[in-house]
Amino acid sequence: MAFWHDKALSEMTHEEWESLCDGCGKCCLHKLEDEDSGKIYFTNVACRLLDLAKCRCTRYNERTRYVPECLDVKRMTESQFDWLPSTCAYRLLAEGDDLPRWHPLVSGKKGSVIDAGVSIKLFAVPETQVQDFEDHIIEWLD
Repeated sequence: MAFWHDKALSEMTHEEWESLCDGCGKCCLHKLEDEDSGKIYFTNVACRLLDLAKCRCTRYNERTRYVPECLDVKRMTESQFDWLPSTCAYRLLAEGDDLPRWHPLVSGKKGSVIDAGVSIKLFAVPETQVQDFEDHIIEWLD
C-alpha cells in the first residue's frame, strides 16, 4: 500500500517525507508577495543553489545557511503550504488530495515529472542573470 494514503505528513519517516519531492524544482523559484493583498506570485527565476539541469539543490542539507529565506517545507506548518506550487505533493496531501499520475512514486519513473512537462527545467533562469524579478512573474496552468 502507498504510505501517503495511510499516514499524515507529520507521521512520515524522513525517507518517506523526502521521497514525496518529485524534483520539479518549482519550490526553488523565487516568489514575490503583494504587500497589500498577500497574493503570492511565482517567477521563473531559480535560486542560485539550484542545478537547473538536474532540478536539484546543490547544497540541499545546508541550503538555509546559504539562503536564509529558503522555504524549508519540513519546518513549515500546513497553513503555510500556499507558498508551494499547486502540484507539490506536500501541499496536495495536506489539502486531502492524492498524488498525480506523473509523480515518481505513482509512475515508478524518476523522470516522469520532466516527461509530464511539470519540471522547471526548460523555462527557469538563474538569478544571476536577472535584474528585476517582477519582470519574470509567471502564471501556472494547472
